[in-house]
Amino acid sequence: MAAFRLQSCNSTSLSGRSPPSTLLLHVPTRCNLTCNSSFTRFKMSISSTPQTAAIPENHSVLGCGMAAVDFLVAVDSYPNPDDKIRSTSFQVQGGGNAGNALTCAARLGLSPRIISKVADDSQGKAILEELEADGVDTSFMVVSEGGHSTFSYVIVDNQAKTRTCIYTPGYPPMIPEDLSKSNLSSALDDVRFVYFDGVLQETELLSALVVAREAHRRNIPIVIDAESKRERVDDLLNLATYVVCSARFPQVWTEAPSIPAALVSVLLKLPNIKFVIVTLGEDGCMMLERAEAEDLQSEEIDVDELFKKMKQSIDTDATSATSISSDIAKLRAEGIGTVSGKLLLGTAEKIPPSELVDTTGAGDAFIGAVLYALCANMRPERMLPFASQVAGIGCRALGARAGLPQLTDPRLKPFLVNDPQNVATLL
Repeated sequence: MAAFRLQSCNSTSLSGRSPPSTLLLHVPTRCNLTCNSSFTRFKMSISSTPQTAAIPENHSVLGCGMAAVDFLVAVDSYPNPDDKIRSTSFQVQGGGNAGNALTCAARLGLSPRIISKVADDSQGKAILEELEADGVDTSFMVVSEGGHSTFSYVIVDNQAKTRTCIYTPGYPPMIPEDLSKSNLSSALDDVRFVYFDGVLQETELLSALVVAREAHRRNIPIVIDAESKRERVDDLLNLATYVVCSARFPQVWTEAPSIPAALVSVLLKLPNIKFVIVTLGEDGCMMLERAEAEDLQSEEIDVDELFKKMKQSIDTDATSATSISSDIAKLRAEGIGTVSGKLLLGTAEKIPPSELVDTTGAGDAFIGAVLYALCANMRPERMLPFASQVAGIGCRALGARAGLPQLTDPRLKPFLVNDPQNVATLL
């Protein structure tokens, strides 16, 4: 039988920072609890050694992708053709995958820089000012003379809790010639991670590849947000260290019959990546982490069967984000192949309907939190519920950025301290 680890939002120690002072974590004395059932045996154990949480000295990250303006309107229900309706609320705020993710990272205490392109119009000016106000370094942005900046119309349906985006790309788009060697070199100096969003257009992808190749040459880890299958995306993925993707991407890209099998295929197709995460909205997320050491189990485990057993073990009554992890094993996807690694499932926070406002940018918030978690050396079991919680907090306000939390937000405290009552290993 495969082994699992259950992880709640209040478990195990981590490295993180709560500016401006260092956050101290105290872990109580070791405790053990064992109980038997026909299916599993639980064992709770935690170290008695106090630990200090602090982001490493180098916590600069560089992001390359879209920065935009979002025009957001909320309506009682989505209109039918030819309807004339009134909005219930309206906001104009910054948007774009990279802009949102880096804003989230900045609010969590990182020092992000962004490479993107805007026009010298009023929208471009607003994009730069808002990013700078949130602590995102815009000194490597390209500003074109003439043209127009990227913008989106977002219609939020209060009744169905959905959002519809109408996206207008900026013009002229970024091209490789926009990036001088000196600016690129400066942008990458002392950077811990480089992140690329998944909505780059063809010429923008060529520009991103210039950045990615230089980052790869410097051995800087690369995080890719894979949103859709398009030309040149494979070239970027081949340079990736970590991949976070939308629900539809893994199976479309690999043609695998299931998401767990698709994740095995992703690790086989991209032998250099350390993990792949797929975000699943209200169903949480799934992660496959490559094993660094040789698997101690000789028996192969079917990844789809493992997924089914793990899903049955999730506490469906829990309202907070949690995660469950398998042990390292040889995971087999029928007709695809086998990888050594561990599978993790993360649940999303159950947000009361009265508090859920808008899911715009939830995936970007998740990635911003993953960037923080990587800088803070969080274990995957902690990273998934932390990132889900950050995304959930953001869904309580209109737009992608209005609700993004600071690291000092009390709703994040359970993810940044230890609680021995919720550390469990399922053997």
